[in-house]
Amino acid sequence: MRTYLDFEKPVADLDTKVEELRALVGDGEHGVGSEDLTRLEIRAEKALADLYAGLTPWQKTQVARHPQRPHYADFVAGLVTDFTPLAGDRLFGEDAAIIGGFARFRGTSVCLIGQEKGNDTETRLKHNFGMARPEGYRKAVRLMELADRFSLPVISLVDTAGAFPGVDAEERGQAEAIARSTDRSLSLGVPNVAVVIGEGGSGGAIAIAACNRVLMLEHAIYTVASPEASASILWRDAARAQDAATNMKITAQDLLRFGLIDAIISEPIGGAHRDPAAAIAATGNAIASALESFGNMSPDALRDARADKFLAMGRKI
Repeated sequence: MRTYLDFEKPVADLDTKVEELRALVGDGEHGVGSEDLTRLEIRAEKALADLYAGLTPWQKTQVARHPQRPHYADFVAGLVTDFTPLAGDRLFGEDAAIIGGFARFRGTSVCLIGQEKGNDTETRLKHNFGMARPEGYRKAVRLMELADRFSLPVISLVDTAGAFPGVDAEERGQAEAIARSTDRSLSLGVPNVAVVIGEGGSGGAIAIAACNRVLMLEHAIYTVASPEASASILWRDAARAQDAATNMKITAQDLLRFGLIDAIISEPIGGAHRDPAAAIAATGNAIASALESFGNMSPDALRDARADKFLAMGRKI
């Protein structure tokens, strides 16, 4: 069953009417014809397209968090074959919020790292809603080092509200683990591509997204702190999250304009949750194009290009 967001109520009402008419046409009752159904379907599709053409930053935040939006596991299933996950950081233990391993992407061996939020109560608890502890970032470092050793491109799929802020995470060196993961991502001698597929929250995102190319899905968000947290800091009122989302410029369109990301991946009308397969396929095409653009760049050239990219941030504002 499709889940509708609050601002989608007009579309939900039209979709309900479409389903009711479809049932009547199927039963051949009340003289309702297919022409009526076609007109209503066109009306519903237009309403959806018009709505999503003018989403506010807060509405995009809600879309990025949609419970039916495709997650890391869905992208793994749709983008790669022979995925072999590796577990543990060889220091403390395993973290289920960050999943990583090696796979074949369109015939090329790659290292794939990303956050998994889960899609029901059981899996969300298992993956801690995509919020990693230090061992998750140290596992990411271990995977990146292996990829560097064997000259494999690194693909990062970012989808987290942020790193886990619990006491146990702080005790085990959360900030240091994020810093080392970011540093390792920046120093790789192989090409790396990051895609923000949902939420890109704070250091928990940048730890695996300091890449040669940073892409975003059309309705994803990428921010230094969640709108709710920012509202609490700025105005001491989390209820002003909508104001924070608007003022922080967290949408893909704003970030591309500021030069903080490299490209936007179009989503199906109505968001990636309405047609996950199409969204995943478009993401695969964008990743393949990004990887092809590196050609035969040397490790030093890749590092220099990555450094230049991040040092230039802020100069276009």
